[in-house]
Amino acid sequence: MNLLIVGAGQAGVQIASSARDLGWEGPITLVGQEPHAPYARPPLSKAFLKGEAPLPSLALRSAAFYAEQRIDLVTEEHVDRIDLAGDGAGTATSATGRRWRFDRLVLATGARPRRLPIEGADLDGVLTLRDVHDAHVLAGRLATATALVVIGGGFVGLEVAATAAAAGVPTTVVEAAPALMNRVVSTATAEIVATAHRAAGVQIRTGSRPVRLRGVDGAVVAVELDNGDVLPAELVVVGVGALPRDELARAAGLHCDNGIVVDARSLASDGHTIAVGDCANLPDPSLGSDPAPRLRLESVDNAVEQGTSAAGTLVGLNRPYRSVPWFWSDQGRLKLQIAGLARPDDEVVLRTGRRPGQHTTLRYRGQRLVAAECVNSPADFLAVRRALGEGISLPRTTATDTGLSLKEHFATARVPL
Repeated sequence: MNLLIVGAGQAGVQIASSARDLGWEGPITLVGQEPHAPYARPPLSKAFLKGEAPLPSLALRSAAFYAEQRIDLVTEEHVDRIDLAGDGAGTATSATGRRWRFDRLVLATGARPRRLPIEGADLDGVLTLRDVHDAHVLAGRLATATALVVIGGGFVGLEVAATAAAAGVPTTVVEAAPALMNRVVSTATAEIVATAHRAAGVQIRTGSRPVRLRGVDGAVVAVELDNGDVLPAELVVVGVGALPRDELARAAGLHCDNGIVVDARSLASDGHTIAVGDCANLPDPSLGSDPAPRLRLESVDNAVEQGTSAAGTLVGLNRPYRSVPWFWSDQGRLKLQIAGLARPDDEVVLRTGRRPGQHTTLRYRGQRLVAAECVNSPADFLAVRRALGEGISLPRTTATDTGLSLKEHFATARVPL
């Protein structure tokens, strides 16, 4: 049986690798549209942007790996049509006319950056960061930039801001929400992060929305905000989220709603096609409830864990995807690690670490620990991630006691979630 995987990012590589590990014997073809072998994306906004990590060092697997595992890696081919049969088999066609017949199909098509729907968004000097080409262009512009405005105070935007500021580029972050990373962390953690960026020289403008990008001779020169302020900007980086690349699935008749809708086994609406990674809309893997809330998880962890789980579906294991999601973001000297999924109304318990700059924010839903946001506190992150995975909680009254580490607390207060 022929397995075709469309999308050669982290999720696509993972499901190809795991399928072989689990006993898939037939041909595996992995098709990507970039000219490079699959690579890790997180360093693009940090080490790669600084010139400290050349592209070969970012490779997800070696050339020998693909050969040894009999995975046919195809680069520089954009699949733009899928013809599905009722049994999950079909044919894929690329923009160049190349065709692949498959018995099982995996869509790992990823996501694309959101664009700003305002005047001037197409000016020269207005960039996004998603792939290595984007990073090359941004690195070249940063080398001579005298004023950078980052629109969007999420992970990518703050990572770029930290990198630029460390290189001496005057940098301002503009975020429409009242706090940085408003959708993913508590206000307490957001303020800790904002304080660290300000100390590094980054200007932070929260509660501010760009309404127009001003240009001269086709190049951006300023960002106009909704309060009338005008920020000089020789370079603008837009980091306002991403949209799932689900056009191929929609055209093939698969159900899509903010991504390709899949069940807990990563199966799409036809019951045969699999979708994994940033393009997939899946049941929350941290909950065992049915039905679980639906979401998209844009993270390396999810790409790896869902890819591994979905490989089991391919070989007939049919185990639901269960995992405690986790995320990380390196922003200059600040390392943010998040375990679990919190909601805006979850309560907050803030623990200050034993060393300067260490903070851990525990998130509670009622009496249940559901997540943690750890700033420069890797030991706390590992302790909470393990506890959530084992179904262990910690009473809030105990969590406020910083006389013991979280690891020590979890060892003595094993309260089931």
